[in-house]
Amino acid sequence: MGPLGFLTGVVLGSAASIALVLAMVVVIFALTASGEPALGRESPALLAAAGIFGLLTVAAALAFIGLQRGRPWRWLAQGGMWLALVLVGIYYWPATAS
Repeated sequence: MGPLGFLTGVVLGSAASIALVLAMVVVIFALTASGEPALGRESPALLAAAGIFGLLTVAAALAFIGLQRGRPWRWLAQGGMWLALVLVGIYYWPATAS
């Protein structure tokens, strides 16, 4: 495995662990939201974050598989993963104070 494969694996592992933890929090919120209105207000942002990291996980998994197996579409998958990572960064970048 080369450096790009290692880096792709790091992105895959990080994105998958974040997505899994967010999915667990979604389940906990779903089980306890009826008694807490504050949890209901946080649900849309939580679902968005879980979806975003889920998509990043899928993109990273495709990039990792394509790279490790030498598929002809591996560079397209790599580009998709890096684009998804940039979009996650843009989504979470703090807004400047105006």
